[in-house]
This record gives sequence, structure tokens and C-alpha cells, in this order.
Amino acid sequence: MHDEIVMAFDFGVRRIGVAIGATMLKSARPLTTIAAAANAARFEAIGRLIVQWQPARLVVGLPLAPDGAEHEMTARSRRFANQLRGRFGLPVEFADERWSSTAAEQSLRAQGHDLRRDKPAIDAAAAAVILQSYFDRTHHADPALSA
Repeated sequence: MHDEIVMAFDFGVRRIGVAIGATMLKSARPLTTIAAAANAARFEAIGRLIVQWQPARLVVGLPLAPDGAEHEMTARSRRFANQLRGRFGLPVEFADERWSSTAAEQSLRAQGHDLRRDKPAIDAAAAAVILQSYFDRTHHADPALSA
């Protein structure tokens, strides 16, 4: 099996959480949070991460309403994904991000984090939840082990 690095993003108006993982391990981990307000600074920071980690593909969390309906943040996330694709020339996929922040908060709280003081940690952890759900959905079976 061919191992690829995958980078995921939890897009937000104030911050962008970033996670990294490898397809062979099928495991995601929080990487960082980009808190720059200006779009140029955000993409410059993302560009540095892409150069450093050399991902083969990118995953963007797609926010949907509980019933699956799209809303304003869905459109913003799609636009962000299109900008990533255009700027960096990498394949970009979406992963449903419903409940990712809640799962991230629960995990961090269990680890003893003070969530009122550590909002950036929530964003990076949410990106890891998004990436893990992508791995679980797309890489659930190793073809080498299939009959």
C-alpha cells in the first residue's frame, strides 16, 4: 500500500484548525491553528505548512446543518476549498464536519484542557476529528487484506 500524507482544515472566520495524518496509519493528529485575519496571511501560513509536510491531498471540513442542509458557512468552506485547490494545485476533498467541534471539546476536556483559554486547540483538534472521519470513510479496508 502506498502511504500519503493528508492535511485537513477546520475552516472558520476567525481561525483555521489544521491536522495532519498518513493514509497507511489511518490516524490523524492536530497540527496547529492559523489565527491570521487577512486572507493573504492565512494562505501564506498554509503554504508554509504544505511545503513542510508535502501532503498529497487536502481535506476541508464541510459544515452542514444537523439535517444535512447547507448554509452560509457551507458556502464559505466550499470557497476556501476552491482557493486551496487553485493556489496549491493539490486535490481537495470534503468531509462532513457535523459534531467535530463537540467531539474535539469532549476529548480536550477529558485531557484536562481549559477550553475557555485554549480556543485554538479546539480548532486543531476539530481538524483532526474531520481528518479521522475522512480516513474512516475512505480508507476503512486495506485492499491487500481483502479476499
